[in-house]
Amino acid sequence: MLKWLERWLPRIFGCHCRADRSFFFHGKQFPICARCTGEMIGILAGIPVFFLMPAPPAWVLMLFLLPLVADGCIQRLTAYESTNLRRLVTGILFGYGIMMLFLLSTAATLRMGYRVGRMWNG
Repeated sequence: MLKWLERWLPRIFGCHCRADRSFFFHGKQFPICARCTGEMIGILAGIPVFFLMPAPPAWVLMLFLLPLVADGCIQRLTAYESTNLRRLVTGILFGYGIMMLFLLSTAATLRMGYRVGRMWNG
């Protein structure tokens, strides 16, 4: 039943699916790595939170993106090797931040379009 999910999640996230950077459950590897798993959790959590609570300012949300970028860059440019827990946490922050920024910008665009439409139609 979830075979389509296992096939499409790595494509959607552009995931490398490396076993050493993935979680396992009952001996079976997650379809996406720890970082992408975190991003997915953050994205999915951001949607209901956006509608239930006031969103933090955009500059705060942009700060949420930095830990993943820093962790990934440091890991890429040095001998440092991140842990799966750190990848998960930075992925959650990034996914939440990016989803909230997307929803904020979408809401602002819709509000602006509504105001312009009302102005043009009298």
